Amino acid sequence: MGLGRGSAVLLLLCLFVIQSEIVNAATYTVGGAGGWTFNTNGWPKGKRFRAGDRLVFNYGRGAHNVAVVNKGGYAGCNTPRGSKVYRSGKDQITLSRGMNYFICSFVGHCQFGMKIAIYAP
Repeated sequence: MGLGRGSAVLLLLCLFVIQSEIVNAATYTVGGAGGWTFNTNGWPKGKRFRAGDRLVFNYGRGAHNVAVVNKGGYAGCNTPRGSKVYRSGKDQITLSRGMNYFICSFVGHCQFGMKIAIYAP
């Protein structure tokens, strides 16, 4: 069974929208030239993020990590069970729609501002 002309046009339009979102995704280096380090919590201010944007976390491997946490983990500086933890020193994470929370789970690092919260519509 073939696609009707209207179905084919709709399919092409959907593919175009998906491709446009991927092409328009931005890449941000967390913390700028200083990388993912202490007092990074203010870094997102003034930036406009979108779902699909990529964050690059640069840091010394073994000196820090990046834990993707929930709101409670962010507020309490803890890593809930099941949280994804990155350790490569050159981590790339794609933002999900809604709130995205990241902390360094090394003892004391989050408390010294090594955490960010980003809203991505």
